[in-house]
Amino acid sequence: MFGICNLAIVPVRLEPSDPSEQVTQLLFGDHFIITEIKEKWIKIQIAFDDYEGWIDKKQYQEISQSQFESLNQNPIVLSSDLIEFISNPNNELLPIPMGSSLSFLNDENINIQSFSFEGAKTCGIKSKSDIVKTAYMYLNSPYLWGGKTPFGIDCSGFTQMVYKLNGYKLFRDASQQATQGDALSFIEESEPGDLAFFDNEEGNIIHVGIMMENNYIIHASGKVRIDRLDHLGIYNAEIDRHTHKLRVIKKIV
Repeated sequence: MFGICNLAIVPVRLEPSDPSEQVTQLLFGDHFIITEIKEKWIKIQIAFDDYEGWIDKKQYQEISQSQFESLNQNPIVLSSDLIEFISNPNNELLPIPMGSSLSFLNDENINIQSFSFEGAKTCGIKSKSDIVKTAYMYLNSPYLWGGKTPFGIDCSGFTQMVYKLNGYKLFRDASQQATQGDALSFIEESEPGDLAFFDNEEGNIIHVGIMMENNYIIHASGKVRIDRLDHLGIYNAEIDRHTHKLRVIKKIV
């Protein structure tokens, strides 16, 4: 069985329970495989990054396998404003956040409540120089564990969404993203748009951010913010100390 998200934002939880931890989110138009069904919940595997979790059975629309496969072709992403509105023939509006998937517009057989959209959208690969420009659109977004929108986002959700808006796929968690791309030997080799990863005392990757010019980094910590980066890690001038220990910088693009 297969499904598509027909609401603006849907929490994906670790366990089939409302109080369970939110591990990520579905944005409007995200499609997925249904791998397990319980009374109130379905377990899903998200097509974009293969991430798994549970969503409420009332918060999706079922689609066929052929529709699922067509959505994997020529992805279209909402890329204009932090929030846009789509409408149906009854002039009912649904607000959807930046980064929502609009690939269903390619297939006239996929009908999400007859919604249509005429605003700005993007598809295909953009230049690496656009990555930092996109990252600025999330500046000052509040930190939210499992979040993926300008209204609440975590560190790896931030990097994943920025790359998605530029036509690139990243895995969902920082530790997973750290397996992608090529490692650089020195900070001086990095370019704006590269990813910097940070670990804890046990050596586990726990944080990620996007490199900028002149050894600055933009990342989600409390909010999406810009800090200095040196060979030790992220230096927060407001509190006059390093907050994250640098592990590796990777070139993804």
